[in-house]
Amino acid sequence: MRLPHPLASTAGGIVAISKGMAAETSAPPAERPYAFAEPIDPLVRRVLARNPSPFTFTGTQSYVVGGEGSVAVIDPGPDEPEHLEALLATIGSAQLAAICCTHTHRDHSPAAAPLAARTGAPIIGCAPLTLEDDGPRADAAFDVSYRPDRVMADGESISGDGWTLIAVATPGHTSNHVCFALPESGVLFTGDHVMGWSTSVVSPPDGDMADYMASLARLYEREQDRVYFPAHGPAVEKPRQLVRGMIGHRKQRERQILRQIEAGRPRIADMVPQMYKGVDERLWPAAGRSVLAHLIDLEQRGAVARSGEEWKITG
Repeated sequence: MRLPHPLASTAGGIVAISKGMAAETSAPPAERPYAFAEPIDPLVRRVLARNPSPFTFTGTQSYVVGGEGSVAVIDPGPDEPEHLEALLATIGSAQLAAICCTHTHRDHSPAAAPLAARTGAPIIGCAPLTLEDDGPRADAAFDVSYRPDRVMADGESISGDGWTLIAVATPGHTSNHVCFALPESGVLFTGDHVMGWSTSVVSPPDGDMADYMASLARLYEREQDRVYFPAHGPAVEKPRQLVRGMIGHRKQRERQILRQIEAGRPRIADMVPQMYKGVDERLWPAAGRSVLAHLIDLEQRGAVARSGEEWKITG
């Protein structure tokens, strides 16, 4: 799920929420080129999976990096026959050197195993994680079938003919989330960590707001990234501007939560209808997960305390 960031700046000018939510939501285009290899950079082709939803926007975007010699696939997506065949057609006669996953929600990694079986390529990238959330999920549950051949630590790289992918650890949305930098093109594949159309939900116990904010700050410091290619939604062509806005938005949410407590709304169920007016009520349970993540962060910093389902300001 995603939550609104008012300063979103993307190629398509889309401002929304979902795998999160938003004060204003832009509907995805009616027609999309599913199961089609779309060149978006000299070294990158994008293949869109046919899994659109209020939480995945137009669907999961898989990326094929490289040319005729060897390639890598980033976020192979859901295990759907049409999408798998489209990835294989895009790879063509090239050697598939690696299948890379940013994290293991079920809209990102399940196609890794069948793609590996068909090509013999290793699964490389994020660590396995099968923790179940203790609340409603806003996007997809974890992929329990994910079994990487190699886990990439922060800063580790893989390479092929004319391309290099460098792991950039970005925990927060999930504890195992990793972005991949393509230095030859100035591209950062951001998975669900940063997207132009919405912000990511941070759902405890695995999602951690302090980690998420630290990961955003880390990306803001990366001046070498020219463009972000996320797993959902359009390319982000002004990445540092967007990340700065997202950090500001999260800090604004934090202040909003404290004001809700001061106004006599100590329960998350009381806060969400006030904080997310205009948002589809079906998304309120997911919004509550991010509110909880903020409260846990505030609790760890000594600003609030809880008693049962109620929170109070301590600072």
